[in-house]
Amino acid sequence: MVLVFAEATNGKFKKAAHEVVTYGAKTAKALGTTCVALTLGTVENAGDLGRFGATKVYNIAVSNGFDSGVFAAAIAGAAKALDAKVIVLSHNSTGKNITGRLAARLDAGSAPGVNSLPEVSGDKLTVRKTVFSGKAFADVEILTDYKVISLSGNSIPVEESGSAVDVETLSVDLPSAKVKVLETKRAEGITPLPEAELVVSGGRGLKGPENWGVITDLADALGATTACSRPVADVNWRPHHEHVGQTGVAIRPNLYIAAGISGAIQHLAGVNSSKTIVVVNKDPEAPFFKAADYGVVGDLFEVLPRLTAAIKAHKSL
Repeated sequence: MVLVFAEATNGKFKKAAHEVVTYGAKTAKALGTTCVALTLGTVENAGDLGRFGATKVYNIAVSNGFDSGVFAAAIAGAAKALDAKVIVLSHNSTGKNITGRLAARLDAGSAPGVNSLPEVSGDKLTVRKTVFSGKAFADVEILTDYKVISLSGNSIPVEESGSAVDVETLSVDLPSAKVKVLETKRAEGITPLPEAELVVSGGRGLKGPENWGVITDLADALGATTACSRPVADVNWRPHHEHVGQTGVAIRPNLYIAAGISGAIQHLAGVNSSKTIVVVNKDPEAPFFKAADYGVVGDLFEVLPRLTAAIKAHKSL
């Protein structure tokens, strides 16, 4: 059996949960077994996970607020109770916190941040992930009885393959929480960067926060999420949750447009898994052009407004 942990935010599922269930269902099919989903705490419409391939959904009651020890214990307890040998979760902030703990509890081999479906050979799974800040791929063989996999966002398309299923309450022994969450602040009204398929990002070439409108105008025209380089966040031109790069958020959008960003290696490490990269920079020697699929050598204050106008004109046809 394949067990998928589907995380809910404020009781609701986001794209990452649907991705990981789709991945779990496809993995279960390759293994000739079934896929079930696990939710923790209060969740709305948990049975809808059946639409993405889960044959059943289980829920464990946990108190509000994230505690990595409690979450890991809950998932490990569910895996043992259901005799699920493959456990799949999202490679988001929660997944990064609990993948190691979960593997330790199950004495399992783990592969964090995979980006493709596993190859099956008997009891062995082989999965692929990026290494060296996205410069290479590694094929990881998991040989243990229990196997833990976390899936990078935007790695596989979400597919609906079923209908809503029953939700059953599951009871497992849980440790006392060692973390008390006093307050949670989240950016509202936008697609989170790890889940965004379209991203428009700006750097120091914007010259100041008062010029950021050219970025937001293009993002609004595309329906994209905005991002920025680390220097921009460090001087408080933009909030730190928009910082993408090695020390910020690592993203895998279908389209990444970078304007006024030179393309330092630390920035590239967080964005070079993007499927298509478009760079706008007036410096023809900017390092980012070497990583770009498309490059425009020009003044971003001229290029971006014209691109925005063209997109709006196209959408009005």
